Amino acid sequence: MALGPAIWAATFTLVYALHGAGCASGWSGIQAGPVSLHRLLMLLGWLAGIAAGGWLLLRLPAGKDRETWLPRAGALVGLFASLFTLVPVLFASSC
Repeated sequence: MALGPAIWAATFTLVYALHGAGCASGWSGIQAGPVSLHRLLMLLGWLAGIAAGGWLLLRLPAGKDRETWLPRAGALVGLFASLFTLVPVLFASSC
C-alpha cells in the first residue's frame, strides 16, 4: 500500500532536486529543442515517476477483497498525487 506514495515522494524529491540544481547551474538558459534543458529534465523526471506509478498500478492484481484493493488504492493515491502536485512543471516559470 505504501509503494504508490513512496513513488510519489521519490518523484517529487527528484523534480525538486532538479529544480534547485538547474536554477543554481543556469540550465534554464540552455535550449533543448523547444524548451530549456531545465524544463526538459524536470519534465522527464515527472514523466518517469508517472510511468513508475502507472506500471505499479498495472502490475497489481484487481479484486474487491481488502488484500487486493488496498495496494491498488495506495498506487492510485501515489499516481494522482504525482499528476496533481507536479503539473506546474508544464507551465510555471522554472527559476
